[in-house]
Amino acid sequence: MLTIYGCLRSRASRNVWLAHEAGLDFRQVPVIQAYRLADPDAADAPMHTRSPEFLAVNPNGHIPSLVDGDLVLHESLAINLYLARRYGGVLGPADAAEDGLMGMWTLWAATEVEPHSIEILYNRVGKPPAERDAAKAEAAVAALRNPVAVLDKALAATGFLVGGRFTVADINVAEVMRYALPAPELFADAPHVKAWIAACHARPAYKQMMADREKEPA
Repeated sequence: MLTIYGCLRSRASRNVWLAHEAGLDFRQVPVIQAYRLADPDAADAPMHTRSPEFLAVNPNGHIPSLVDGDLVLHESLAINLYLARRYGGVLGPADAAEDGLMGMWTLWAATEVEPHSIEILYNRVGKPPAERDAAKAEAAVAALRNPVAVLDKALAATGFLVGGRFTVADINVAEVMRYALPAPELFADAPHVKAWIAACHARPAYKQMMADREKEPA
């Protein structure tokens, strides 16, 4: 059985969403980030990213990780690409060209979007109000205007990123773009992006993941 290490209030959400989309049988080990615990070294602390048993899986001390038989993978976006290729059916690539495009959009999300979208999330929602930096959030919004325009143009033809169908590329990019949703002004001139995000978030597998996420401690 596949094992996904990580709580859903982390980038493991991407992997669980894809696993639900593909109908995979998997086990989730809800490893929590050590920084979220008042005392990670307490005897009754839950498994966390500094726990010896988790460090034996991922010595980097970050979630998520995936174990599939003898294969151990880290990095959420790479995990999704692997799962889609091996188990995802139409979620994965039909040929080398689609494989390249799915990898391209995944790396695009990681480099062009996530460094900025995470700043919007932290500084508009995630951090306590007294710790938020409005200037950082505004700078992130400015930095994302061109990537959002690029994404809007890419979605205009079919409403999907690769192959005219919903794939791992949509999951990976949508999960990175989700962090920017606290900046609705970013999407005012991006109707295709708004429709695409709404369609992604209306999928039963996404709703299932988010419902389970809401049950976790904030």
